[in-house]
Amino acid sequence: MSLEIVGEHGCFGGLQRFYKHESQVIGLPMKFSVFLPPQAKQAHAKVPALVYLAGLTCNEETFMTKGGAQQLAAELGIALIAPDTSPRGAGAPGETDSWDFGVGAGFYLDATEAPWSKHYRMESYITDELLPLVAASLPIDSKRIGIFGHSMGGHGALTLALRHPDLFKSVSAFAPIAAPSQCPWGHKAFTGYLGTDKTEWAKHDATALMTEAGKAPFPGGILIDQGLADKFLAEQLHPHLFEAACRAKGQPLTLRRHEGYDHGYYFISTFMNDHLRFHAAQL
Repeated sequence: MSLEIVGEHGCFGGLQRFYKHESQVIGLPMKFSVFLPPQAKQAHAKVPALVYLAGLTCNEETFMTKGGAQQLAAELGIALIAPDTSPRGAGAPGETDSWDFGVGAGFYLDATEAPWSKHYRMESYITDELLPLVAASLPIDSKRIGIFGHSMGGHGALTLALRHPDLFKSVSAFAPIAAPSQCPWGHKAFTGYLGTDKTEWAKHDATALMTEAGKAPFPGGILIDQGLADKFLAEQLHPHLFEAACRAKGQPLTLRRHEGYDHGYYFISTFMNDHLRFHAAQL
């Protein structure tokens, strides 16, 4: 499977690249971005990598242009991988009608309901296609991969880590949708993509997954940062529910609540370095 480089930029001694490829899983062209640190240029080198999942309305460029992660990633020798947030051009009826469902809002799961099930397969895309493709094509160590994300992508990071603990060695999140079965964003997405059976919803709900997990699935801990000036906190995010589930399982969790910070990238970039160091210590 061939990768097309659609953009390349020197960045902190490494390379910031944007790629396009024909996805067999999605059935459409997909885009993603990769930052390769300078250590990846060394002969026979393989560097650890962090997958970043962006939030609603975002794409494969958002994190790389707004997150402010490349400088420290270059120092730490960590690659950064950011997929798009949904298929593009699926042509599903209503996929562009709202900002929190459809295009830009794939919720990092495999849809089971028509018409979404044909192309909206973001979980399988990331775990079964993108990561093997990147590991085969770039100097990235597939045994040292962590995952983090923001909002919908924070939901994705937590759920994919809990669903694929052999694939992801570390996990963190910024303002995640931590209990989507219990918020409007989650109700809308899960009903559309998965139908009305709430036992199916629970398979993609971080709080429910933690409740059903074995003891402390990530003994190295989970890091979550949450702004207290976040307008979505009370209605949509519910980090306290995930916190309680972790406590019940003995799962180490650092949930930091920050006065004066909202839901955007000024907040994310403020605490980005903490997350990179958190993952570097485990990878």
